[in-house]
Parts: sequence; C-alpha cells; structure tokens
Amino acid sequence: MPGELIFIGAGLSRDDISLKALSAAKSCDMIFAEEYTSRLSDCSMEELETIIGKKINVLRREEVEEEEIPIEHALTKKVAFIVAGDPMTATTHISLRIEAEKKGIKTKVIPGVSIYTVVPSILGLQHYKFGRTTTLVYPEKNFFPLSPYYVIKENMERGLHTLVLLDINAEKNRLMTVREAVDILLEMENRAKNNVIKEDSLACAVARAGAEDSIARAGTMKTLREENLGKPPHTMVILGELHFTEKEALETLCGYREM
Repeated sequence: MPGELIFIGAGLSRDDISLKALSAAKSCDMIFAEEYTSRLSDCSMEELETIIGKKINVLRREEVEEEEIPIEHALTKKVAFIVAGDPMTATTHISLRIEAEKKGIKTKVIPGVSIYTVVPSILGLQHYKFGRTTTLVYPEKNFFPLSPYYVIKENMERGLHTLVLLDINAEKNRLMTVREAVDILLEMENRAKNNVIKEDSLACAVARAGAEDSIARAGTMKTLREENLGKPPHTMVILGELHFTEKEALETLCGYREM
C-alpha cells in the first residue's frame, strides 16, 4: 500500500504551528525535519517533539537532497517532513515533493507562518513593494558570491525593498547575525564598486521574528551594525523608496530617525 508524505510548516516560533499541522503530525508513522534552511526563533526540535508528542528525526542536507530519506520511508508509511516557516519557500522541498509524486507517493502541503510575510508586517512595510528576495551566505576561501549585491541593486533601481535572508551553517550550528551581514554587504560594495551599499544606506533588522522577544530596528547600515539585537535568527531588509506610511511606521515601530 503506497504511503504519504506531508510537508508541514511549523511557522517561526513556538506557538505558530497550526492545529491542522499538529493533527497531521500526530497521525504520522514517522516525522522528519531539517534545520539547514530555517530555524524556529524560540523553540528547539526537542521542545517541538514535546508539543507534538512524537520523535522528530532531524536530517542533514545530504540525507534530504541526496539520499531522499523522507521519500524512502514514505513509500510504505505515512511520513511528516517538518520545516520552520513555510515548507515550500525552499526550492529543495519543491524538488522533494516532485520526486515523491513521481514515485507514486501521495503528498500534501500544510502551510506555515513565513518570514516572507512576517518581516514586512513587523516593520510596517508594504508587501507589494518588495522585489526579489536574496540570501547572504558566509564567504569561504575562494568563494565570495556577489549575486545578492546585484539583486539588491536591481531592486533599488526599481524603488523596491529587498528581503535579505541570512545564512545558516548547520554543521557548525552558526547563524549569521546582522553585524556579520553588514560587514559582508560592505565588502561586496568594495569589490563591485557600483555605489549601491554604503554605511549610510537605509536598512532594517529583525531578530527572532515571531517570538515574544522579537526586536525590529531601522536605520543606516552603520547604526544597525552597532545594535545589540541579541541571539539569531536575524533577518535584514534593504530599503528602496519609502511610501510616507512606511516611513511613519519605521519611525513609530522601529526607532527610525531621518538623518
């Protein structure tokens, strides 16, 4: 008898997981999860296990993308694959669902609260004024991609904001902070020299989006770098042209003061 693979979005914080998601997870024979594309702001996988009442098997990237362990078990069992945020914002999960369907496995998606909607809501920015999203990764030896810089440049030329997701190094359990992100972005400017990102460029920072202790700040790159935002996960927004209501929201909600 063919199995089933349910992709479950756990949201961003402890209390975000929906009743529908909880019910589905409880009904599964096995539960898998990954923490290399996203992390819950204020809840560990062990705590989520307690909430669900079942063991969660956390997989490494290669176990999901190469070995396809969730698919292997879903051939004969009802399997849940839990991800922080919304399960289909990562292209790797879309590919996993396609492969499951090709193998005759029934799939289902249970959406979750997503960073894509929560960050603009926290900051008071208009969702339709965002351009392409980009991810800032940790540089390595002989690896310093400038693609995020050019995404920001393209969005700014169109007057649009850029949601900048910050890297997670799951192997080292290292989550990029806004301070690290600012340094990387300024180094990108130093290399590309297109006058896109400067110390006085306007941006926003959100720490632990969705959690009770979430912090939101707006200001220049220089001021954000010095902000004490606490532990990650952190997220940034590079601002495009501000509508007057957005400016008022940043002043009221995020401590923004025009220079």
